[in-house]
Amino acid sequence: MTTHLHLAPSLTETDPNPSVPSPVRVVLADDHALMRRSLRLLLDGEEGVHVVAEAEDMAGAVRHVYDDKPQVLVLDLRMQGASSIETIGKLRARAPDTQVVVLTMEDNPVFAQHALASGALGFVLKDRADSELQEAVLAAARGEEYISPPVAARLRARRQPSAQDKLASPELAACSVHE
Repeated sequence: MTTHLHLAPSLTETDPNPSVPSPVRVVLADDHALMRRSLRLLLDGEEGVHVVAEAEDMAGAVRHVYDDKPQVLVLDLRMQGASSIETIGKLRARAPDTQVVVLTMEDNPVFAQHALASGALGFVLKDRADSELQEAVLAAARGEEYISPPVAARLRARRQPSAQDKLASPELAACSVHE
């Protein structure tokens, strides 16, 4: 499976008139009430984004996606009730008009790989939410991928073959014989 990784554009590269219906309807799903309140304040304070519902567990997130039909679901990677990765795949199949942005403390690129492979379009680190979440939500609403730059860089590094990986099989065999 070939995947394409796109770095988040800088603020100066962002189109000031994105082709996204305004406001973008968002459901927030995080099991910590304080985090949900903070995210709501952050997103509702931005032009072009409106939080329509909040969920404290996976069942609530799924219910709000079906009932409220948001353009974007902001989903904590570690939620009570079910696997977030599995839920992303199911939601993408059953609610294809709702894009998913994962919000997490997990900066390991393997988590990002799994989330993106399941159908998420965004992967934002919680400690960067204040500067990146709105951009990720708007990108997802446009059908574009957004990955926090530190995670994106680590993903690229994981995907680049090492010098030894670039050697053809006969060259590897020759190296083994001569060592």
